[in-house]
Amino acid sequence: MTWKAVKEARQRLEREKGTIYKDWGGRTPVALIYPNSYYLGMSNLGFQTVYGFLNSYENVACERVFWQQNGRRLEEPISLESQRPLGDFDVLAFSISYELDYFNAVHILKASGIPHLAADRDESHPLIIAGGPCVAANPQPLSMFFDCFAIGEGEVILPNFVEVLARGREVEKDALLKEMSSIPGIYVPILYNGNPVRRQWLADLDSVTTTSVILTPDTDLSDMYLIEIARGCGWGCRFCLAGYIFRPFRYRSLKRLLAQAKRGLEFSKRTGLLAAAVSDHPEIDELVHRLRQMGADISVSSLRMHPLSDAVLQGLAESGSQTISFAPEAGSERLRQIINKCLTERDIVEAVEKAAKQGLKQIKLYFMIGLPMESDDDIEEMIRLTLNMKSRIERTGCRIALTVEPFVPKAGTPFQWLAMAREEVLNHRLKEIKSKLTKSGIEVRTESIGWSLVQGVLSRGDARLGAALANMQGSSLSAWHRALEEYDLSADDYLLRELPPNKPLPWSIVNSGITSEYLREELEKARQGSESPPCPPRDCHKCGVC
Repeated sequence: MTWKAVKEARQRLEREKGTIYKDWGGRTPVALIYPNSYYLGMSNLGFQTVYGFLNSYENVACERVFWQQNGRRLEEPISLESQRPLGDFDVLAFSISYELDYFNAVHILKASGIPHLAADRDESHPLIIAGGPCVAANPQPLSMFFDCFAIGEGEVILPNFVEVLARGREVEKDALLKEMSSIPGIYVPILYNGNPVRRQWLADLDSVTTTSVILTPDTDLSDMYLIEIARGCGWGCRFCLAGYIFRPFRYRSLKRLLAQAKRGLEFSKRTGLLAAAVSDHPEIDELVHRLRQMGADISVSSLRMHPLSDAVLQGLAESGSQTISFAPEAGSERLRQIINKCLTERDIVEAVEKAAKQGLKQIKLYFMIGLPMESDDDIEEMIRLTLNMKSRIERTGCRIALTVEPFVPKAGTPFQWLAMAREEVLNHRLKEIKSKLTKSGIEVRTESIGWSLVQGVLSRGDARLGAALANMQGSSLSAWHRALEEYDLSADDYLLRELPPNKPLPWSIVNSGITSEYLREELEKARQGSESPPCPPRDCHKCGVC
């Protein structure tokens, strides 16, 4: 711990509104760790929700910790609220949203002075748990580091977890872990008995509040009050982890959302509406109308291009928004049917034209390359579609910008069995897109192909990857490949093989609630190029979740 780190923590706290401070006396101290920057962590509503939820318990004192690197050296992590080292806490709870943050999570444990391998820790060390979408889908690559994992939504798992934790201060660690393993949704690797751990999800969103707890200018969403209006997605895009790991689709009532927004306006005029697709809320038009009447400036996390609410577009424009984001994902009709995007070219073009007519100045479009069954012709279709959209709106002064990312197969989705495209194929297609669009004045942002391939390894990885993560020397791509080679592991084995659909997978220890039969049926439909209709909000009984 350095005086500089303490000073920076205190300066951040001075800029926050809503920070929770608790005396540790008689309470279980929990360090809630986001293994990336403060900037990203405090933009994450799930992280803030868990922070508020844990602190709602009188017998818990929860403080935040973020990954912070000073040059090449990772500083000893300290909590933000009291600037204490991790060894002072009884529990370290990691909130992990992205596979590439696995490296940071391991680095944090190493820098803390706490043994980073679960097998090397004893009674004197904190209990270490991880949760989040990627580890809920496949915790195996991190299984040697964590005592337990939360598989599912925190609002359901945490009440039982806190209750056991309160009793656990008086029992040995082995007994504590045994009791933890009996909690629905808790996976304890060393006590796994062969029965898949069932993912937990909250049936009634109105029973909890999922809004900003702390407002800070030091995020991308500076001083915006965030409200989750719905959870899950019924559209069934076959590549999308969030669309499967948060099933079924649920939404909050208009009455509850307006009450939450009213409270938020006490802190900020800016209200951010969050959902997988905000426009899927059945009362979205009325919600936006009422929020504008209350004086709120609205922003949204994402919108589907069809159906697209005119009321939402108008509300965004009136609120001063300059940018809107859409995700066509694929340029050709054929490929959108394969991935089950349920969008026609007419839907896409009309959405862009509507947004431009509202006076928005930039439209961000998200596309993927390397999708299953993709060809060079599909890339040409993406280029043609983008240029067509540009020609239709350029007189309005609205610009188009593309973000292009490689497809990564995700555990728990219909595409979990499929291979990634080879690096040379991805590079060739990305180069083609850039060369033909940038000369037309269209900005193209891209993700690193190399790190996307690493993400693919971790997404479909098994417990053997833990040794490579534990023994990496540095955090570069070359260090990763050296670590894999040292343990006789091949990235190609994880990435470039199509997995047999009838054999157990490394992540079969998780029961997401979605049947394997349903996932295989969706994969077969993809091969046939046919779409599936969206699921109704509840009780469809198609995939097994409801």
